[in-house]
Amino acid sequence: MRLNCAIAALCAAASMGFSLGAAAQEADADLIAKAKAEGKVVYYTDLIVNQIVVPVAAAFEKKYGVKVEYSRADSQATILRLANESKAGRMQADVFSLTSGLPALVDIGAVRPIDAKYTAHLPRDFYDPKGMWAASNYYVMTPAVNTELVPVAERPKSYQDLLDPKWKGRMAWKTNDMSGGPGFIGNILSFMGETDGMAYLRKLSGQDIRTVNASARALLDQSIAGEYPLVLQIFNHHSEISARQGAPTAWVKMEPVAVTNEQLSMAAKSPNPNAALLLVSFMLSKEGQELFQKAGYFPTHPDVPAPFPALAPSSGGFKANFLSPEYIFANYEKWSDVYQQLFR
Repeated sequence: MRLNCAIAALCAAASMGFSLGAAAQEADADLIAKAKAEGKVVYYTDLIVNQIVVPVAAAFEKKYGVKVEYSRADSQATILRLANESKAGRMQADVFSLTSGLPALVDIGAVRPIDAKYTAHLPRDFYDPKGMWAASNYYVMTPAVNTELVPVAERPKSYQDLLDPKWKGRMAWKTNDMSGGPGFIGNILSFMGETDGMAYLRKLSGQDIRTVNASARALLDQSIAGEYPLVLQIFNHHSEISARQGAPTAWVKMEPVAVTNEQLSMAAKSPNPNAALLLVSFMLSKEGQELFQKAGYFPTHPDVPAPFPALAPSSGGFKANFLSPEYIFANYEKWSDVYQQLFR
């Protein structure tokens, strides 16, 4: 268990008012001209369309006159689609972003490196030295409750509290990826260790956690609608945004929280390679990162602070367990197997 140094660095930079890295590289005139000649860029993503994809696409199109065509699906579906396109030699996507599974696409040659000059300004944990990905934003994953169904005094304060019999049949999580059961299991095994973690998970398996085939956002919406008093492994900024709009939801500070990032990459042999690089550079720039901040996401640019300081581990004063893309990839199959064995 450790507090992610990249998150701590971001918060320190915001509080002291200076950048920790080199200035972000602006797209040069030659790249812009080539991207305009291509005319469009195709973007596959698991990000929420209306919340962030539409604002980013609109700002990019207005600035450069290059159209953004986007398609939204969960990470696993996007990985399969990209793998099929790559194997068929007919790549349709130019840019894509995922929360997990990227190394599988790297292994089959479906990823094109990002020029280091467009990632040099990011804190070290937020880009791949080989250029295969850069983090457009990071996530803090926690439980959330329906505040009309769960009074403050009854809310769990620790993972052990989830074993209380009163929660049996009253919790839910999504079926896959890091914002679902496998991600929750990965966090537990990472900080508790194999022996204690498995012992805990076996006890938790007796709590009749409901499995829902939906996105983390949709699962939270179902909790807000009253279907589930407590949901596990959602993005805490989703709960905060909804709460500020009057919804009966509150995220639960259960330490250590799991922290992951959104990996932004370029597809190899894509039809619009220059427009792809231009979009990536825009999303990682201060201008692009301010769009993430405005949409309620945690930016990775050192000069753009978190939109809700209390929700970020360092500025919020709570412990985090940072799970890197490589660590997730190396262990995800195991976590998924545990999920299938104990919870399905």
